[in-house]
Amino acid sequence: MRLENIKIGFCLTGSFCTFNKVIEQLKKIKEERADIIPIMSFNSYNLDTKFGKAEEFIKEIREITGKSEIIHTIQGAEPIGPKKLTDIMIIAPCSR
Repeated sequence: MRLENIKIGFCLTGSFCTFNKVIEQLKKIKEERADIIPIMSFNSYNLDTKFGKAEEFIKEIREITGKSEIIHTIQGAEPIGPKKLTDIMIIAPCSR
């Protein structure tokens, strides 16, 4: 499937041990020329863990997506649905 010009809301959530794998998938999606709107949960945006510093992940996500802003609050995410900002949403990791 080609993702060129598809607007993807890419939501990075907790399970910090998987961040590196999730970021690799984010890179692959970007290589397909998708328009990625980066979204991070409160914890993934704010917490440093033994798997890395939040600031480092934020920087890498900004570089990959080319977006200076990452949605990371409920208020920031509220317009996504009503304004139809995305074609699809990816929640990653999404473990059971």
